[in-house]
Amino acid sequence: MLNPPKNKNFPLSLAIVFILVILIIISQDSASIIPILGFHGVITNQKYVNKTDQDRMHYSQKDLETFLEYLIVNDYWFLTSQDLYNILSSKNPKISQILKKRKPIMLSFDDGYKTVYTNLLPILKRLEKKYSKKVKVVLFINPGTLANKNSVDSPNLGCEELRKGLQQGFYDIQSHGLNHKDLTRLSDQRLIKEVLQSQNELRKCTHDLDPEKKVASHFAYPYGAYNPRVKKYVAKYYLSGYLYNNKLLNRNILKSYYEIPRLTVNQQESVKNLIGKFDTKFNQKTIKFLSIKEKLGKAKIKQ
Repeated sequence: MLNPPKNKNFPLSLAIVFILVILIIISQDSASIIPILGFHGVITNQKYVNKTDQDRMHYSQKDLETFLEYLIVNDYWFLTSQDLYNILSSKNPKISQILKKRKPIMLSFDDGYKTVYTNLLPILKRLEKKYSKKVKVVLFINPGTLANKNSVDSPNLGCEELRKGLQQGFYDIQSHGLNHKDLTRLSDQRLIKEVLQSQNELRKCTHDLDPEKKVASHFAYPYGAYNPRVKKYVAKYYLSGYLYNNKLLNRNILKSYYEIPRLTVNQQESVKNLIGKFDTKFNQKTIKFLSIKEKLGKAKIKQ
């Protein structure tokens, strides 16, 4: 009786299956997922008219406060850009266990809108007073568009407002390019100016408050636009680079510190949907409590 021919490809197939299983396990490790949310301005009027795509990027102050309160009540850890860099570059084998306990999240605000000072900072102060916990936010700033002292009607905040938020411990100030240009379209000379001068201007604004030069150590690509050439120049002056691509950060499959993904946020997002982007097992009791509180607040206003 003839023996059936041996399948020479079987060991290879088994190895491929094993690798795929390992990759799936790694990708589903909850401790490897770190949500980074990308906001812009903070509006007070919920019936705000959407005039342009940029207007739609702004988020409701009321919804933002509910969202932040949810994160505080559920014991999230509000990362600075340096915190995240330290996590990503850590060789500590116990880092996954640490992250499971601390539930990290990063909240970033792009472009330096004045409402990040007038409408967001009061929320952060109220929540700190209520819960004795400080919510830190990362501001990706274009120093070329900062308002000067005489710019009363400017939509952007100024150096003094940046300094106040930094001094009070709420702001982590990082670079978004000098003038919010698409860096992929610039010559090398102009690209360097956008990247380097932005860092210099932000550090000049905050020099006496930032002896360790943590300000402008990290970079968010304007429009999320980047390529190998842009990455090369950003890497000369910054420790990491952030995208704006509506993706979650998975530590285990991140290819480069200069390709850190962020979730995009706009005013169409409800608080529940926003939480659902990164936490499929979110705390329904907290949401119900916050919803009841919101209804009571509306009832008081009507009275």
